[in-house]
Amino acid sequence: MKRWLMVAILASGIPAFAQRDFLTSDEVEKVREAQEPNERLKLYALLARQRLDQLQRLLGKEKKGRSLEVRELLEDYTNIIDALDSVSDDALKRGADLTVGTNAVRDAENRFLAQLQKVKDRAPADLDSYNIALTEALAATTDSLEQLQLDSGRRAMKLTEQDDKLKEEAEKVIAAEDPKSKTGDQASPSDSSPDGKPKRKPPTLYRPGEKPDTPQ
Repeated sequence: MKRWLMVAILASGIPAFAQRDFLTSDEVEKVREAQEPNERLKLYALLARQRLDQLQRLLGKEKKGRSLEVRELLEDYTNIIDALDSVSDDALKRGADLTVGTNAVRDAENRFLAQLQKVKDRAPADLDSYNIALTEALAATTDSLEQLQLDSGRRAMKLTEQDDKLKEEAEKVIAAEDPKSKTGDQASPSDSSPDGKPKRKPPTLYRPGEKPDTPQ
């Protein structure tokens, strides 16, 4: 439904297991305080806007070695958008009313998309150094906007169906890896004694591969 091969985000929206945190410690604290989903969505939209404001200032002046800063800002922005989507998905599955937050995010992301596209079209001299990060930021924003266009009830249904499918696939993998589920590992009734223990084979004097003489 949306890009899943991004940095892992907890449903709560707090960064975890990332090589570089995309939120400052103060921002993480603010996210934790914003327990209500609509407020958290608006907070993430604000944080994303701040990253793009920093990006615009940085690109507005020629500065040696700015490429790394630009790339990191774009990566942080993308992770914030992904975290925002995770919060939205989780809240919808719980039946929360996200009308206020969704409207705020939609307006903000339309502006974000225009800003990012302008950077792409302007093609700065050092674009090659952060083009991948810029492409990811554009894709994240586009995907997020597409989800916001869906009816909340329909979107919640799709999310539930997707979760059910993932759960079913996971159960199939577990079953396939479970030795007890493999037919070849289960003893047949004829190979077991009445007490359920495997029958012992009678001793034989034949060597391995040797067969008894067939009567003439």
